[in-house]
Amino acid sequence: MCLVQEAYEHSRKTYGYRRIRIWIERECGLKINYKAVLRLMRKLNIRSIARERNPYKGINNHYGSIHAYPNHMKQNFHAERPNQKWGTDITYISTQQGFVYLAVIKDFFDKSILGYSLSRNLSVRLVLKALKMASDKAPSPQGVILQSDQGPQYQSAPYHYLTSRYGINPSMSRPGNCLDNAPTESFFSQLKEEWLKHMKIKDFEHASMLVESYIDFYNNDRIQLKTKLTPFELRCQFV
Repeated sequence: MCLVQEAYEHSRKTYGYRRIRIWIERECGLKINYKAVLRLMRKLNIRSIARERNPYKGINNHYGSIHAYPNHMKQNFHAERPNQKWGTDITYISTQQGFVYLAVIKDFFDKSILGYSLSRNLSVRLVLKALKMASDKAPSPQGVILQSDQGPQYQSAPYHYLTSRYGINPSMSRPGNCLDNAPTESFFSQLKEEWLKHMKIKDFEHASMLVESYIDFYNNDRIQLKTKLTPFELRCQFV
C-alpha cells in the first residue's frame, strides 16, 4: 500500500491508477493488477488532481457520513497491558481467481491478532467483522485506542457506530505516513513473507484456510525474539 502512496507523491499527485501501476513495475519490479491499484487508491482516498479535486467525492454514497479522527497514538505503540492499544488495517492477497482482502485487529501489547476477516470485496463489512471478532475475544474493550489509516471504511458511519458502541477510541494515521500504523503493517509483511509467498493460492476458500492457519501459528506457536514468548504465552503471563 505504501508503494501506491509513494508513486502518487512522486508524481506530485498527478498520477492515476494506470501510471501508478507502471511506476511500481518500473521502480520495484512488482507486478500488480490495474484493479488492485484502483482499489488501494480508493482505500487511501487518493486520486489524480488532474482528474478529480475532491478526494471525498462519492464516499458518502457508499458508507454514509464521513468521520475523521485525530492521531491519538502518535507512533507510541508501547502498551503496558492487553486491550490498551490496538491497530487495524487491510491488505490484499492475490489468488488464481482474483484478489482477496484481509482486515485484522492487532493488540500492540503482545502482538496477537485478536480479530480478522476476509472478503472478496473491499467493503466496510470487512473491517466491522474483524472488529466484532476482536471485541468478542476481549470483552469490554472500553477506552482502547484503535489505530487505522484514513481509508473510507474507517471513516464510515457504521465504523463510527460500532467503535462508539464498544467504547473504543479511534485514532487515524496522518495522510501518507505509513509509520503511523507500522506494527499492523508488519504483520502483513510476516504473513506474506513467511507463509503466503510460498503458496500457489487457488481461490478465496484456499486463501481463508491459509490465513487462518498462519494466524493460529502466529498467536500460539511463533516465538517473538524480544520476549522469547508467543503472543498467547505473554498474554497468559500478564493475566
